[in-house]
Amino acid sequence: MQNFTLDDPTLTRSAAIAKALGHPARIAILKILSSRSSCFCGDITEILPLAQSTVSQHLKALKEAGLIKGEIEGVRTCYCLHPEGITELNTLLSELSSDLLQTCC
Repeated sequence: MQNFTLDDPTLTRSAAIAKALGHPARIAILKILSSRSSCFCGDITEILPLAQSTVSQHLKALKEAGLIKGEIEGVRTCYCLHPEGITELNTLLSELSSDLLQTCC
């Protein structure tokens, strides 16, 4: 059996990504961004039943996790998926699923 240390960078990075995905609004935001090349916070607010400030908080969490990126355009920020972050998410979920399925009853 493999020993783990909870400060292992791979585990802490995986936990940070999982935490960013831990709210339905954030999953919805990722889905919205996946259907567009870019999006402003106000565009997302028109789609989701959330206040602009709440959407901004969710965007911040996704950006800090590296799943999205934002570029300032005037007084607004244009958001899009961060390809490297999405690739990392895909790898993380694929590896975890594979590990779990190997020992699943």
